[in-house]
Amino acid sequence: MKSEIRLASWLMASVFLVMGGYRLWHALQGVPTANATLAFSAGEFLLGIALAAGWRLRATALLGALLMLVDAVLSHRFWTLQGAEQGTQLLHFMKNIGLVGGLFLLSTVVVGKRR
Repeated sequence: MKSEIRLASWLMASVFLVMGGYRLWHALQGVPTANATLAFSAGEFLLGIALAAGWRLRATALLGALLMLVDAVLSHRFWTLQGAEQGTQLLHFMKNIGLVGGLFLLSTVVVGKRR
């Protein structure tokens, strides 16, 4: 795999590893966390490991893109807010959309034989 593709996959993976790991760590420290959040965070963390390792990168990147798209729409509903909170949620929404684009692009540049 080309070094720039490897770097891109590591950078994309860092988002999933850090955020999933952060929420899991807080739950282990006793912070009340919903079961759905725990499951989402564990999946996010595992997705980060798979991206960093380059495991089935095309499918993993597409799964990550789908996850970020769903998260953007469900978690960052800026269109329902006003004022500063709207700007904050718009920023998070657009960050996720940018990650969707990066992950989609990563899924298209993967070289190697298909199985």
